[in-house]
Amino acid sequence: MIRKTIFSTLAILGLCASGFAAEPKSSVGVVNFSSCMSDSKLGKQEQSSFDSLKDQMGSLLEDTQKQLQEISTKFGDAEYMDGLSPEAEEEMKIKFQTLQEEMGRYQNQYYQVLQQANMKVMQTIGAGIQEASEKVAKDKKLSMVMNKEACFFAVPTLDVTNYVIAQMDRDFEENTKEAETTKK
Repeated sequence: MIRKTIFSTLAILGLCASGFAAEPKSSVGVVNFSSCMSDSKLGKQEQSSFDSLKDQMGSLLEDTQKQLQEISTKFGDAEYMDGLSPEAEEEMKIKFQTLQEEMGRYQNQYYQVLQQANMKVMQTIGAGIQEASEKVAKDKKLSMVMNKEACFFAVPTLDVTNYVIAQMDRDFEENTKEAETTKK
């Protein structure tokens, strides 16, 4: 009885082992998202657009801040304040308060717009990385390509970031050419 059990167990293990051996060897690639973002043409374009938007919004904030500073300086100048009529002083206080409210609104809008733009950048680049990773995985016969940040450790030989960036650049150039021909 014990022999039958041992024999059955060995037979099952043998069948399982041969089944495992028959499975194709799976391989994994690892991609560094930040490198794709900073080194790819798509990432550079998206970052440039984001920086341009940030600069535009920042200049509006700086201009309002400058106006606030000018009025604040005038409030601090006793001689200037003594030379103003009560109506002019009240008008200046109202303008100062209005500018402070505008500054608060601009700051809120600034952060909201930048947050939305950053989210769009991340989605666009993420989609580009995914598309390029699928093509690289097919070419390199990889079962999976994953984000390096999701790994605690990966052997450097698994890194396919340069291949993904190269594919992203090819896709970017192709999409740019298509967009140019569509405009014509």
